[in-house]
Amino acid sequence: MTDKQPGSPRGAGSIIALLCITGVIAGGLMGQPTIGLLAGVGLGLAIALAMWLRDRHK
Repeated sequence: MTDKQPGSPRGAGSIIALLCITGVIAGGLMGQPTIGLLAGVGLGLAIALAMWLRDRHK
């Protein structure tokens, strides 16, 4: 019998961290590093949530 093995889940922590740093840099260039950080965290969390939902449905 061959049972279908579930795939291993992917981690999204690096995406969140990368977008936080990118947001601070981009926001700093525009004079608003805090807003850039919040935007980076928000976008990173949205991508992580999408990845989690996609892995969950497999």
